[in-house]
This record gives sequence, structure tokens and C-alpha cells, in this order.
Amino acid sequence: MPENYLLSRRRFLGYSAAAMMASTLPGRSFAEGQMHNMPMSGDLLQGGAGKWALAKPTHIRLAVNLNAICLAPVVVADQHNFFKAHNLEVEFVNFGNSTELLLESIATGKAEAAIGMALRWLKALEQGFDVKLTAGTHGGCMHLLARNNGPATLEQLKGKTIGVTDMAGADKNFFSLMLKKHGVDPNNDVNWRVFPQDLLPMVLEKGEIQAASGSDPIMWRLAQKPGYREVGTNLMDEYANLSCCVVGTRGSLIREQPEVAAAITHAILQAHAYAAQHPEAIGSEFNGQALNTTPQEIASVLKTHTHGHYSVGNAFVKEIDVYARDLKAINVLRPETDPLLFAKGITSNVLV
Repeated sequence: MPENYLLSRRRFLGYSAAAMMASTLPGRSFAEGQMHNMPMSGDLLQGGAGKWALAKPTHIRLAVNLNAICLAPVVVADQHNFFKAHNLEVEFVNFGNSTELLLESIATGKAEAAIGMALRWLKALEQGFDVKLTAGTHGGCMHLLARNNGPATLEQLKGKTIGVTDMAGADKNFFSLMLKKHGVDPNNDVNWRVFPQDLLPMVLEKGEIQAASGSDPIMWRLAQKPGYREVGTNLMDEYANLSCCVVGTRGSLIREQPEVAAAITHAILQAHAYAAQHPEAIGSEFNGQALNTTPQEIASVLKTHTHGHYSVGNAFVKEIDVYARDLKAINVLRPETDPLLFAKGITSNVLV
């Protein structure tokens, strides 16, 4: 494992200890009691906003899927003063599940920044969108499920049918590259069928498909039922320490206001790190925004993610390089694309 991966996790451990100590203060959240007062340390998530606090209040539009559980820490971030501490006035622009619209929103100036899934963004970035990725926020958003009497391994999916919600989706891309690594050609050895998310459990139970890939809470809920098992997740094999969701900003923001790009990136990472230590609090606060779920379920889903992991700088470049290499292997990226040069070209280390 690259040293930078280990460093990113060590950084978070220091932050976690600070958050746990702060949680013992009566009547005050970590953010309320500590965001402005903790001294900076070697951990870039400690010390509140620190040097990334802007000199004056700055309005920024952040494009997100406001109903996505994995983004709950960001949606409720200002209940813990993460944005306010950075002097950011964040306006959320909700683009639902459409990653293309998320990218388009920042490329065309409808938003200054966005959070989305790396495996859905990389093809568009290869085509020249003026967007820079600044950090990986967490992993664990993708699941591949089967019936207990169905395939138990990726190898056993050869010749089978897999249900997905989108043929260009991040989960379809991820499990395609995983199938490739396990000796199954994702383009010729399996069949892919598209269904609405809420129909996946039914068609899986009826046997129309032998495996299903979707998002939480539906897939998490299905995995809890007797008779189902997880065949794969995006925390398996070498991907266990990689981020699936990333922060992206307009290229012009990086060039003209890098301090704003740094502030929004830093605040988002702090919000995710807080969620790793306080999933129940995030579950309660996000419940009013979420659809057809409960605070307890939201917290349970968050615990399956790696919100305590983040990547920036060289560690982040290496993560994007891995994804680019593997997307190239399944013909998503062009044959002539150099994965490492591509990763370096579409990322920006704003937290320096």
C-alpha cells in the first residue's frame, strides 16, 4: 500500500481523537466548541478551518444529490458550522442522481463545485470538461448482491445477467472492472439489464437477473434480508482504501480563486470525518432530507462507508491513476490515454 494512503488514515486518527474529546463537552458539538479554537497540527483536518478560513464571507454554489445518504455529512454540515467556520455561504444546487448534470453545472458556471462519483466523472473529464478534482471524500457506496442460491463469487457471474440502474453508472463501471480482474469479460461474458432502482429487489427475487447493483438505502436494506448475500463491494481487493466520491471544482475557480477551492474542499472533508465519529447524529439531522428511510437506517448505512478516509495531493493522484488504468482496461477510457498523466492533469492539490 502506498505510504500516502497510510498517512491519510493516520491524519484522520488524530482528528478522531480530537472529536471524541470534544464530544465530552456538555451541550456543545465538536464544531461549535472546537472549530475556531483548536490549534493547527500536522493533521490538515485538525484545528478547525485554520489557514483555509477565508478573509471575508464568500458565496459558493455546491452541486450535490441532496437525497444521497453518502452525502448526508455535507448536506447537514452547517449544523456543525463546518462551512461557516471557513467563511463560506453555501448554496446547494440539487441535481438528483444525474452525474452528467452535476459535471455540466460546474463546467458551465451554474455551480462552483460539486461532489460526485469518480468512476462516472472520469470519462467526461477525458473529453475535456474544465473541471479539477481536489479530493477523495470516502468509499463504500457500491454493492453487488445475489440470492443465497445464486452466484457467490464474481467468477460465478460468467454467463449470468446483472441488473443495474444505468449502463453508464459508476457501479456498472466498477463491477465491470472487477469482473475483468476476476477473469470475466464484462462486455461478452455477462448480460447487463437496466431497471428502476426500486424494481431491482423484485426482479432479483423472480430470477430475471442473478445479481443486482444499486445504491443505498435499497441495497443495504436488501442485504439485511435473509436469502441474500453480497458478492462484491467497492471496498474489496485493492479498492478497500480508495475513494469512490470526489470533490470537483470549476477550473476557473482553481486558477482565479484557489483559496475558495481550498476552503470548500477542506470543509467538506471535515464534515465527512465528523460523520465517521458521529453517524447517529448525522442520521438524525439528515432524516428530514432523505426519502423513505429512518435516522437509524441512515446511521447504519454511514457505518458501512469509509467516511474516515480521505485523499488529497499525491495520494489522490494515485487513486485516480488506479481508476483510470482499470477503466482503460475495460475500454471506457481511450487506448491512448496515459492513466498517470491523465490523473495528474485532472487533479489539483489545493490543500497545501
